[in-house]
Amino acid sequence: MEPVIRVFVVDDHPLVREGITKILGLEESFQIVGEADSGGEALRLIVENRPDIILLDLKLPDMTGIEVCREIKKLYPEGKVIALTIYDDEAHVIESVRAGVVGYLPKDVDPDTLIEAVKYAAQGKTYFHPSIAGKIINETLCQGFNPCRISRKRLTSREIEVLSLVARGYTNKDIAEELYISEKTVKNHMTNIFRKLEVNDRTEAVVYAMRAGLI
Repeated sequence: MEPVIRVFVVDDHPLVREGITKILGLEESFQIVGEADSGGEALRLIVENRPDIILLDLKLPDMTGIEVCREIKKLYPEGKVIALTIYDDEAHVIESVRAGVVGYLPKDVDPDTLIEAVKYAAQGKTYFHPSIAGKIINETLCQGFNPCRISRKRLTSREIEVLSLVARGYTNKDIAEELYISEKTVKNHMTNIFRKLEVNDRTEAVVYAMRAGLI
């Protein structure tokens, strides 16, 4: 049986919170341990309830989600924050990453992706929605970048092609349709890319490849 992932939801809209809790409540591995409709309330309750994952709206009535995330990192650094927001511009994305989020999702994300993102974060991985993956080019995610590492393990032309589409926000299904290959083949390419670049997820792969000038 999977370990239980304790989740806290921060959003000032009751219907949004209810929707999120219902979606996650369908998974036996999730436990909703609290909710808040403001930054101040969230900080108080998060320290009390000690969740594994915090789903955080970036627009709150008393303070910004980015400010809340910074405070969470100070008061409860063990908590992993996923931004769930209407903002998809580069400025918000980068500021959120610098504040310490490990994931970034648009509010219109489908339930399966939300569930996957929470599970990824609980495993210590980052999860940035494909639609904004190409915007995550900053020092926070690129610490330890070593272009020589990539040059020693060259990507094939097909792998570069696949990674370029990932950077444009394509899903595995989209890539399969664009390149006239199967989704299984796309997954195999992604596995090889992760291994060669020594990264754990799509976002890190895109960042490294962009910084190395591969795409």
